[in-house]
Amino acid sequence: MLHRSLIVAPILLALGAAPLRAQAPAPFDGDLARLSEILGALHYLRTICGAKEGQKWRNEMQALIDAEVPSGERRTRVIASFNRGYQGFQQTYRTCTPAADFAIRRYLEEGSRIARDITGRYAN
Repeated sequence: MLHRSLIVAPILLALGAAPLRAQAPAPFDGDLARLSEILGALHYLRTICGAKEGQKWRNEMQALIDAEVPSGERRTRVIASFNRGYQGFQQTYRTCTPAADFAIRRYLEEGSRIARDITGRYAN
């Protein structure tokens, strides 16, 4: 299992080091939206697949928002991405299936890759 340090923590360090412009779009907004969607999906899927993580993925999302401090429309888009990830799987899966377990593994890998890419490109 990948831990927080492999997904969100590197981004928190990179983004926390230099505050971004309040309203201007960041060059990594697309990646941030995708990562938010992945966190939403993990929040739902890990729960139905028996992980006893409580609010771990929602907390990861909150930490990302706190580090990035998106405001206005940017904040709304990031939160909507998280909700889309959660609700998309909520509509499809009621119990853990092999496909849900595969999606979890795929999203953990993709989320880690996005975090590495953002950190590598935009860390000071």
